[in-house]
Amino acid sequence: MNIRLLAALAMLSATQAFAAATVGKPAPDFTLTDLDGKAVKLSDFKGRHVVLEWHNHACPFVMKHYDSGNMQSLQNQYDAKDTVWLSINSTNTGHQDYLSNEKNKAYLAAKKAAPDAYLPDPDGKVGSEYGARTTPHMYVINPAGTLVYAGAIDNKRSTNVADVKTAKNFLVASLEESKAGKPVSNASTTPYGCSVKYR
Repeated sequence: MNIRLLAALAMLSATQAFAAATVGKPAPDFTLTDLDGKAVKLSDFKGRHVVLEWHNHACPFVMKHYDSGNMQSLQNQYDAKDTVWLSINSTNTGHQDYLSNEKNKAYLAAKKAAPDAYLPDPDGKVGSEYGARTTPHMYVINPAGTLVYAGAIDNKRSTNVADVKTAKNFLVASLEESKAGKPVSNASTTPYGCSVKYR
């Protein structure tokens, strides 16, 4: 097999990996195991809104939202509004940012984070299915199981904690519109952050 063909196949594979989840289409179902060894299946939450948050504790863009308390505040705010929040970590086991389940538990406790489940995805299968490119990368799924938002958490593409207060929060806007039965007006934005540490 020649080099050009190999390169073309690699590009096709990468394109497919980042094209599975499409706004306006059913969100790909998945099952991942949480930090306590319990299987968590996306389709079990049909009838509720679901937020997917791609996470990596060592990413400065993630630190911005956790050091400011922004992400935890949102997790708590929407937990009381019939919304399921799933934090997913697709960091591969060989990367320096990878944490064991126990270390992830300690991190979440220290940050007072409150996702409904924290889900390691070390083989990157779910991350690839959703086309998750950055940490954070946010997704909103409506009660019918349709992906209604994918992209950045907000419009301030920085690591500055102070920017959280003045940012337009795309995640909040999409959740509020969807919960009100309205179409999401800005359903797809370009995510910003650190690259997901796939294999």
